[in-house]
Amino acid sequence: MTSETKASPADIMPLANVMARLRDPETGCPWDIQQDFASIAPYTIEEAYEVADAIERNDMPALRDELGDLLLQVAFHSRMAEQAGHFTLQDVIDGVTEKMIRRHPHIFGNGIPREHGHAQWEAIKAAERAGLDPDGSALAGVAQALPALLRAEKLQKRAARTGFDWPDTQGVLAKIEEELQEVHEAASPQEHHEEIGDLLFAVVNLARHLKVDAETALRSANAKFESRFRVMEEIAGEEFDALPLDDKEELWQRAKRRLAEQ
Repeated sequence: MTSETKASPADIMPLANVMARLRDPETGCPWDIQQDFASIAPYTIEEAYEVADAIERNDMPALRDELGDLLLQVAFHSRMAEQAGHFTLQDVIDGVTEKMIRRHPHIFGNGIPREHGHAQWEAIKAAERAGLDPDGSALAGVAQALPALLRAEKLQKRAARTGFDWPDTQGVLAKIEEELQEVHEAASPQEHHEEIGDLLFAVVNLARHLKVDAETALRSANAKFESRFRVMEEIAGEEFDALPLDDKEELWQRAKRRLAEQ
């Protein structure tokens, strides 16, 4: 690593020092001391989603705050690893810095045209996976803990690199219709579970072909539903729960029109 790109520990050391105090076996915080990687992992995932939420709302003060919370998770895991003798926070910083340089030879070094950078990035990642994981599958290394929609998309992208993919959206649409029919024909809870899973997987495939991020699209649909439902409740007031379904459907249409006019 060159002097220009070597990460300095000074900027992050105050946070690292706070984490070391919190984890001190004698004088630290009892809650922080008793945590381990598994107990902290859900908080790490939660903070990543809160970062995404702040970005979606274009709330820069919140984004600054949530990025700090996410950085705290990195410091927390790194401190636990250091105490166990695995690695330090500086190792984490140096490792990711070296990796970014290694994966961008079109920027840092070997004369590859910048427009070929993405292909080079993927080739380097594949070589790294092959060196670290004896699993030779094209699907190796897709983390089990990813959200299901995101993992489905990553599995499909990996498979597509081998040529196993629909040539266009028509095949995907036909597959969705096939899976929907199989949902109709399912005769048991287990069959419903399996067929709905297949249908969702096919819908993610369609999103991928249309270059739509499935997770973001569903988040948008959630937000739209929530906005409309809250307007329905506002219009109906306390009587909302007791209204018949036909009246609720009329309220839904009114809510759609009101929000469209804003």
